Amino acid sequence: MSRSIQRRTFLTATAAAIAATAAGAPPASAAPGLSTASVSTPRSSTRRISTAFELPDDRAYPEGIAADPRTGALYVGSYSTGAVYRAAPGRRAAETFLPPGADGRNTANGLKVDGSGRLWVTDSTAGVAIYDVRTRALLARFDVPGDAPRFVNDLAITADGSAYLTDSVREVVYRVTPAELARAAAHGGRATLTPAYDFGGILAPHPAGTFTLNGIAAGDRCLFTVDMTGGALYRVDLITGRIRQVALHGGDLVNGDGLELVGTTLWAALNRTDTITRWRLSADGAAARLERSLTDPALQIPTTLVRHDGRTLVVRSQFDKGGPMGPGTPETPFTVAWVRGI
Repeated sequence: MSRSIQRRTFLTATAAAIAATAAGAPPASAAPGLSTASVSTPRSSTRRISTAFELPDDRAYPEGIAADPRTGALYVGSYSTGAVYRAAPGRRAAETFLPPGADGRNTANGLKVDGSGRLWVTDSTAGVAIYDVRTRALLARFDVPGDAPRFVNDLAITADGSAYLTDSVREVVYRVTPAELARAAAHGGRATLTPAYDFGGILAPHPAGTFTLNGIAAGDRCLFTVDMTGGALYRVDLITGRIRQVALHGGDLVNGDGLELVGTTLWAALNRTDTITRWRLSADGAAARLERSLTDPALQIPTTLVRHDGRTLVVRSQFDKGGPMGPGTPETPFTVAWVRGI
């Protein structure tokens, strides 16, 4: 899938999402197990959004972010070049960890660091690459099979070490188990991604060519993933394989990009509307209530977020300023923000 086709697909998806937002229905009443507390929308304030650290490339257009659970280092990927940047704890400037075009990758979407010190980097055009964070060595690559369009977007890692990856075009979630990773690393480092869950026929009807599955987060024996065009959230039971739509109360997830889940609290980045939302999941994960929403142009098209040291870090992509969402000139340096009050 060429970069120009990807960009047209991305623009189509976001246009559909904006239309859906404009025609949004009023929020439903609270579901059993969820209180009806009012949603708080903090006012715009420079005190709420501040720079955590800067990125070194003036054409970075960052998209993904990951925190190393062992060291506290933060990794950010460039959608436009495939570079990966590393910010050490307490540093105000990131360094280049993997250069642009590393190992043939010209884009870096979702990122995660697992408990064994491996950095997973999705390449929307191909699949996922796995690196050793200590040596920066490429350990393995998993490729999407066939020549049909694909857009490998985000990923989550479950407690057993398995990685799950969304494909925004094929509407599937791939899985890579620790055993599959070990086999690939031992036999040439290349393997094929295998779909674990197929959302075809489950997602709401949408125009052909638009993006659907995007952000994904791992819960207790389940996954949550967002349909950025339809605005719905889905729960995948990892034991039974059942996929069910989560009942959202107080809002929707149109333009939903990255997700972050801690316990029963779910954060979502809504890229096109410069919004971060926080939701409270019911105990069974069948429903979620919107607790707080922050919309501010200072978020600069937030693509994803991560909770780190009790605070929320948000990637400011500026995709609408010369990136995949439109022409223009970005503000430099590109930055990752601390966001308070959400």
